[in-house]
Amino acid sequence: MTVWTAIVTSQVFAITLRILLSIGLGALIGLERQLRARSAGIRTNALVSLGSCLFTTVGVYTLAAGTGDPTRVAAQVASGIGFLGAGTIMREGLTIRGLTTAASLWAVACLGLAAGAGFYAGTLLGTGIILLTLYALERLQNRVLDSRSALFLFHIGCGDAAQALTDISRLAAKYNAAMEDFSSDRAGEGYQLTFKLRFTPPHRPKGPQTGLLADIAALPGVSHVGSERL
Repeated sequence: MTVWTAIVTSQVFAITLRILLSIGLGALIGLERQLRARSAGIRTNALVSLGSCLFTTVGVYTLAAGTGDPTRVAAQVASGIGFLGAGTIMREGLTIRGLTTAASLWAVACLGLAAGAGFYAGTLLGTGIILLTLYALERLQNRVLDSRSALFLFHIGCGDAAQALTDISRLAAKYNAAMEDFSSDRAGEGYQLTFKLRFTPPHRPKGPQTGLLADIAALPGVSHVGSERL
């Protein structure tokens, strides 16, 4: 009876440790996402990590009983989490948002799998690298983009929004500019278009938008155009 109690106690401790580790580390990554006002926050990431951990733990213990295969469980979790990640991806105008959050959910599910398998070193190291990627690499990416590009906000009045957008997209490509956001509002009998363009080399001097402004102003149906640097 004493041996059986020891075995049960050790199993309970191992399961508890894996569950608490998966919840805690998932919540830590969720906190970073929530502080940035992303759609998947503390609870979502904690539950994803916990669910993956429990799936894996069940697979491990059923394998010990000779009735399960934890590798198949892990494969199903890795593919199934894609449906949840897809729900965090949204399109706003021409901008796609939520890709990083979806990727972080997938990574958190992997942390839960590692915790459930008892791979504690990989779980802790993976958490640190994920946080480093989400925070430090974003700052580095923004610094590099800011040093090599210029972002401008454009305001345009036109009669046909669809045709104007098509023409502007063609002109933007000519000036090596990428459209990052776009909105269209009715203004009397026409439309008011607002969008952001990021200019990259070789069109990155102080006024790369000057030539583009002239080209847009010459488009049929455009009544006025203006821009400002962000």
